[in-house]
Amino acid sequence: MPTGIKRTYSTRSAKPAPPSSPPSELTSPPPTKRKRPLTDRDPDGNTPTKRPRRAPAASTSKASGKAKGGSTNTSAATSKPKQGKLTQLHFALDTPTLRTCPLCDLSYTRGAPDDEALHRAHCARVRRGLEWGKEEEREAQRAGVEELEGNVKLRNGARGRIVCFRPDVGGKIGAKLAILLDTIRLALSSPPLSPRVLQRCKVYLFLLSAPGATSSTREKIVGCVVAQRISTAMAIAHASSDSETSPPPPASASDQTTPVRAPPSPLLPVDSSTGLYVHPAPLPTPLGIPRLFVSSAHRRLGIAARLLSAAAATFILGCPLDPAKGEVAFTQPTGAGKAVLEAWGRGGVRIYEEERDM
Repeated sequence: MPTGIKRTYSTRSAKPAPPSSPPSELTSPPPTKRKRPLTDRDPDGNTPTKRPRRAPAASTSKASGKAKGGSTNTSAATSKPKQGKLTQLHFALDTPTLRTCPLCDLSYTRGAPDDEALHRAHCARVRRGLEWGKEEEREAQRAGVEELEGNVKLRNGARGRIVCFRPDVGGKIGAKLAILLDTIRLALSSPPLSPRVLQRCKVYLFLLSAPGATSSTREKIVGCVVAQRISTAMAIAHASSDSETSPPPPASASDQTTPVRAPPSPLLPVDSSTGLYVHPAPLPTPLGIPRLFVSSAHRRLGIAARLLSAAAATFILGCPLDPAKGEVAFTQPTGAGKAVLEAWGRGGVRIYEEERDM
């Protein structure tokens, strides 16, 4: 007798039995679900919120980058490069950029390469002078350089010599003279000498021998005097003549019968800071000194007096000049120049204008 097999259909859903009668056309089909129109929706509740975008990771490996899309971002590429040391290129209000050197008295812009290079070269020349080497000595005879005094002993025991030549020389000596005149112009804050003035001039140099040097191949230009041929100059007004130029005091009732002296001609101010005044009357004067310079490390050794005496004795051939008699004049001197002309000139030096009194 065959055994019966019991089948269970609990795990399956029973299929709906087909209807016994065909569907009638009068019956309406079940309503289909439709979406609610936008006008019936709440605008605040249905608006999607924007999610914040996540920042990419600072460091990702090459393997994970290739797995996600072939990107090769690394930590070195995404990290910021190291910033080097910054240099301040603009001036600060608390630190001025314009500086005046206490050694050479030259004003220059701090931080400007051209100004600092100019100051270094100028300061070295003002303090220690310029070199006079073998090349200049080799051209001396051809350029007409004349040695006036040799083996001149200074107050500190150093020795040197005085040479003279015309300013229109060329070659190495002419280039050296151009640098020297430019250094003097900056040191004295004076205008450059015009070619018209240089045509009537002679240049006197003091060459200082280097310590231990036995020949003239190692020397330095430590002093310079430029002498000019002039025609007239003005006498300096001293303290005794200044009292004559002051107006007379008012006369009292008892001095009505005293005759009043006519006031003299007014004085011309040359440098009011140093109290230098001149009489306006022009006087015949043959020699003028437009430029006088001594390096700062070699001052108060008698170099300026030696150069001035050599110029007064040899500028006019066979006719030595005496400054005490008013035969030598200076242009507008500085404070140090005024002390030199008063000590060397013994009260007789005059003042002139280099472009006018020729």
